[in-house]
Amino acid sequence: MSPVAMSLEELIPSSHSKSYMYSILIRTVLVVSTLLVGLSIPFFGLVMALIGSLLTMLVTLILPCACYLSILKGKVSAFQGSMCAVVIGVGVVSSAFGTYSALSEIVQNLSS
Repeated sequence: MSPVAMSLEELIPSSHSKSYMYSILIRTVLVVSTLLVGLSIPFFGLVMALIGSLLTMLVTLILPCACYLSILKGKVSAFQGSMCAVVIGVGVVSSAFGTYSALSEIVQNLSS
């Protein structure tokens, strides 16, 4: 929420930028709106778990190693290449387990 709040705070005119009241109001509205969305959408937590299991592993484990290998194509030693392959493998397996778990919970909640 901090990046969203900070970008919204930049829109405040400079004459009011010293006031902390605008900052508190923006952050309060953001938190309340997030709460309302979370309470109004069924299975919101499970959908977030599904998105998290897919994207978190992709962004934190798979893509950095894939980009590293892509940038340094012929300059990577065998050890570095194998370690990147292990990290990518762990990311893919973890993402698969997380996605399966989230999808099975969603299906189980929909069928009951």
